[in-house]
Amino acid sequence: MKKILITIFILYHLPSNLSAKSEFFLQGINLFNKNKFEDAKLKFEQDIVFNPKSELSYLYLSKIFNKQNKKNLEEQNLYTVILLNPKNEEAIFNLAKLKLASSDYSKSLELNKRLKLICKNFCGQSEKLKTEIENLSKK
Repeated sequence: MKKILITIFILYHLPSNLSAKSEFFLQGINLFNKNKFEDAKLKFEQDIVFNPKSELSYLYLSKIFNKQNKKNLEEQNLYTVILLNPKNEEAIFNLAKLKLASSDYSKSLELNKRLKLICKNFCGQSEKLKTEIENLSKK
């Protein structure tokens, strides 16, 4: 009987918890699109509290840190996205660009090769990045 009550309690409260999680993320997206980065950052962090595997919240945090020129925090969040989803093309591409900007050509090239193996949406950007890496590494 106790197990049934616990199951009913969980099932009753589960939808409200799920909507709270996605609500933080949606509010974060809304604020991000309005360039309210500090407020958006808080919402994405709240989403992560409820959903530690929210790769999109980490991805948006990396975008916020990019806009704020906080490269170390951007990099940490990109690595977290890739840890959660090794096939996240946008995170791999952004990390490759970040490594290129810091003159880490070998890591940028390695990430770009990884991107080419899985690309569906970032194939064109990957080709441009490859050319950019080759040109900058020759200097």
